[in-house]
Order: sequence, then structure tokens, then C-alpha cells
Amino acid sequence: MADDDRFRPRPGRPQAKGGERIPRFTTKVLRAVSRAGPSAQGGSGSGRGRRTLRMGRGQVAAKVAGQALGPRSRRVVIKARLVNLKRAGPRSTTTHIRYLEREGVTRDGEPGQAFSALDEIADTREFEERGRADRHQFRFIVSPEDAEDIGELRTFSRQLMDQMERDLGTKLEWIAVDHWDTDNPHTHIVLRGKDDAGKDLIIAPDYLSRGMQARARELATEWLGLRTEHEIRQSRTREVTQERWTSLDMQITRQVDGGTIDLSEASRNLEGYDRSLLVGRLRHLATLGLTERIAADTWTVAPNAETTLRALSERGDIVRTMQRALGKTQRELVIFDPKRSSPVVGRIADKGLSDELSDRAYVIVDGVDGRAHYARLAVNFDLADFPVGGIVELRGVTEIRRVDRSIAEMSIDGVYRTETARQRLESASQAVRTPSSIIDAQVRRLESLRRGNVVERLADGVWRVPQDLPETAMRYVQSRLSGVQPIVRSYLPVEKQVRTVGATWLDEQLTRGSAPQSSVGFAATVQRALDDRKLFLVEQGLADQRGHHIGLARNLLSTLRTRELETAARRIESDTGLVYRPAPDGDRVSGTYRRSLLLASGRFAMIDDGVGFSLVPWRPVIEAHLGQSLSATVRGPGVSWDISRSISR
Repeated sequence: MADDDRFRPRPGRPQAKGGERIPRFTTKVLRAVSRAGPSAQGGSGSGRGRRTLRMGRGQVAAKVAGQALGPRSRRVVIKARLVNLKRAGPRSTTTHIRYLEREGVTRDGEPGQAFSALDEIADTREFEERGRADRHQFRFIVSPEDAEDIGELRTFSRQLMDQMERDLGTKLEWIAVDHWDTDNPHTHIVLRGKDDAGKDLIIAPDYLSRGMQARARELATEWLGLRTEHEIRQSRTREVTQERWTSLDMQITRQVDGGTIDLSEASRNLEGYDRSLLVGRLRHLATLGLTERIAADTWTVAPNAETTLRALSERGDIVRTMQRALGKTQRELVIFDPKRSSPVVGRIADKGLSDELSDRAYVIVDGVDGRAHYARLAVNFDLADFPVGGIVELRGVTEIRRVDRSIAEMSIDGVYRTETARQRLESASQAVRTPSSIIDAQVRRLESLRRGNVVERLADGVWRVPQDLPETAMRYVQSRLSGVQPIVRSYLPVEKQVRTVGATWLDEQLTRGSAPQSSVGFAATVQRALDDRKLFLVEQGLADQRGHHIGLARNLLSTLRTRELETAARRIESDTGLVYRPAPDGDRVSGTYRRSLLLASGRFAMIDDGVGFSLVPWRPVIEAHLGQSLSATVRGPGVSWDISRSISR
């Protein structure tokens, strides 16, 4: 056939009727692939299909997103976290949202307000209830560099989530809260782990790590236009003296060869201004001991520069947080190290999340030593259990535990036997605790160490233990530390303890003869409260004043605790009709754990045996067994709980 006879159709772009926009072909492909899901690229029976299955929705969008971005495009930082709700606990979502909506996060210092795709005021309780059975949940922090210029973060977030729906091929259910209380305004987004068909929402890792950020950068650039040369220079100039890991540091690192950087080579293709930035940054790092000039254009760079700068940035954030919490009050600021710091007692001056994405909490403690201490809590600690103004003790693992030492003393040739230990305890002339209670505590400790491969169980009641068990056990516990585990000494501020009928923390200090170690800050407050408490005890007939000396009554703590428990018990008797049965020292109490009470003497559990009830010192281990049958043996202010009945039911 002659070329002139060939038919070459050249169709134009489709035109829609009525002016309606027709989606581009690539958009249709993205939607189709995302809607089809992983199986579209391979059968589930093949290895390739299984790899695709793990990738999830948005894998194609992740490849095409951001292709038009360049050095002048707007910058957005996005942090993403996948939360396994079963591991996080039943209160995880509620606790996270409650913190996001806390006081002082808006422009005007008001509480945060959650919003959604359609609602200006989202129903967070309903959102939590609908997602209660979800397997997982996504949490994002979206922080545009130019958030102040964007201004309307709500609209920005909604447009970003609309784009995500198109990329993932499904409707998304989410809520968000804007935060304006930091130098970098940002939005927290909580996304349910379900698609619009009710199936688990699986998002491709590439989309979470790169695609979503690229979409946010595209959106910010669309809103504000490309960055001008002036804006870029301003941003890079600020980085010269910042004590954090910056883009200038990344540029320097890429040029380092054998621990040194030669600026004559590294800046060959750079303009004079950019070269001056690198020189300025290297000089600033030299003041931090991270670089050293060894020739006109040659510098050495410390191998730990990145780690050090990131640590400095974190420490700077901590110092600013402490200064905000303490206001104009001058204190020595200390970061509590659970592996090295000595125990500290003090007042909770502030609390919050050190990492808002992972819910890692912190407390700032105004100590009786006159210093302020910042402590990052262990994972899954609920801040609601630590009231601001309450008294806590920060205790690390710097000393050998008494139980470990006693196990080592009871062991013969590296073997611990419960029967041998029992015989030795029964033959002892004096014992504060019963042999059975001591053996029970040792066995619990041995089982805990066995799970960490520190000891080996040879048979029932027999364990092989290392010769240096106390030291080995301490190192094991230190290796597992994820943060501090504070002990609440009083839920009441010291000001409210002064005239309270109950065995308060102030009374414990008086009976021990303890005095504040300083006259600064909270230490001075405690000293005044102790003096006022003595006068109150005199009024109550629980202390005698002889001149300038005040003598305390015998069994002061027991008397105060009994009075407060009797008062609380009368209220419960009036509400329930049950009869109060005080728990005698050394006796066993059994029944259903109904609820806990916060008193000046501490936290107590109400144990109901069907006819009467007892008030027993509460411990965290029993909270998971609310409404179940438990047993406890009371010994003075302490208690030994037996939850085996609950477990076996």
C-alpha cells in the first residue's frame, strides 16, 4: 500500500459536555490500580503477588508524586506512624486525642478542637468508638515550613487528605487538630485503618515515606508559589548557627572523604554565597568541637557529628520546655538519666509528650533538692495517672535490689531452692515478714529473670543462678529500660495536705525526720508546709508542743490512715448498704475488685465479698482485673496481691 493511502487517525483531546472536566488518563490508571489493590499485579499464589500484597495502596502514586518538584518547591515535613491498637492498649486513641485537644495549642492559647473532612467540630468519641475494633491506625504530623503564610491549615489538611483518597482509591475516615503552640505550626491527623469497604487499609510504605510528603509539597507550592531566591537564602542563612542537623550539614557530609572536607574541591561548582555558608557552618561546628581547620580550605569532620547535633537539638527542645514550665523561676535544669541519676522526689511542675507521634510522655519535677528534673517516661505510661502538683519519686536502676541480694545469699553452689530458703528463714530468730511472703517475692523475681535468660529453672522450686546475680540482674534491668517509671507518693499537692485528715506525704517526712535539701523553689514550699502541718497535728491532738519543739504521737501514720479510711467507708456504706470490714494486719481479704479510691493516705481498692467490703492498698497490677475476684494480704501500709484466682476464672 502506498504511503499516501495510509490512514493515520489523530484524535484530539476528549471534550466533555456541559464543561465538565474529564479526568486525565493517568489519573484513571492510578484510581483503577489502587481500587484493584495488590492482586492487580500478580496472583496471590506467586511470590511476586505476595510481595505486591505487602506493598498496599498508593504504590503507583508514590512513584509519580513529586515529579515536578524542584529545589525551589515549598518544603513540608511529614512524620508518620502505624499504631497497632491491640498492643497500644484500649485507651490509646482516647489518650492521644485528649492530648491533642489540650489547653493552649491554638493561636489564642485555647484548647485544641478536632475537625474532620466535613465537620468543623468533630465528634471524637464517636470516631473512637467506630475505630475501637480496628486492627491498626495511622497517625501523621504535617508541618509545612511556611505554615504561617499558609494560615488556613484546616483547608490545607482537607485538600491533602482529598488527594490521598484519590491516590489510595478509597474514602478515608480521619480527624485532625491544628497546633500553633510551637515555632513550627503543624497539624496532627489520626486516620482509621479501614477502607470504604470496611477492610484493613494497607498503605504502601513508599507512599507513607515519600508519596504523602511529595503531595503535601505540591499542595504548598500550589498555594504559595515557588520559593524566591531571597526566601531560600534566608532559610539557609539561619541554618549556619543552628544547633541541630541541617541541610548544610548534609551537604558537608556528602563531600567528606576520609574524615576531611576540601572546600576547594567541594565548592568548585558553588556560587560565592553558597561557599560562604559552608565556611560559616564549619566554623560554627568548630565551636562545638565537631570540626577543625587543618589548612586554608581543609577541615576535619567528627564521625559523630550527626549524632551530636541531633542530641543537641533534642536537649535544646528539653531546656525550652522546662523554661516554659518553670516560668521566671530560676532553677538548675537536669535531665534525669535512669541508668545514672540518684533518686529524686518532688512536685510535678508540668507534663506532656516528648514525641507527640509515638505518645512518649515526660514529666518535669521540681525537686526537694532545689533543682528541676526532666524525665522521659517508659512506654505506655498514661499521663492522667500523674496529676500536676502531685508528689512523685523518680528512681532509676543504679543500685542492687534487695531481693536479688537475698536470692544470692540463699543460693548454694549457684543453685537456689525454695525449700532450703524456707528452712533458713524459719530458723531465723527475727523476721518482719513471714517466710512464705519472702519466698513468694523471690520466686516472682526469679521467674522475671528467667524470662530474660538471667537464671534457669531446673525443676519446680529450683533455679540455677549466676554467681554475680545481683550485678547481672541490675545490668539486665538497665538494658531493658525505655524510660523512667515514676512512683506517685501523693496525688495531693503539699498545700492541700497541710489540713487533711489522712496519712499524707508530709506526715511521712515528719516521722522520718526528713528535711528538704535546699531552700530554693519547691524545697522552700515543703519546709513551710511541714511547719504548718505540725501545728495542724497539734490541733488534732496528734502532737504535743513543748516550747519550740513539737513531739509526734506514737503510731501517727496508722492513726491518720485509720481515721481517713473510716470516713471514706461511711460514705460507701451510705451509698451501697454494704458493711465496712477493716482489713486486719496479716489477714487475707478476698472478694471482687469494684473500684479504686484516691485518698490523702494513698490509693485504695474496694474489695466486695457480697456482704461487706474492705479497703486495701491499691497496686497498678490489679487494674486490669477490675470486676474480677482477687485476694490480698495486708501488712501495715503494704499489701501482697494474689491475682491467680482472677486468671483461673
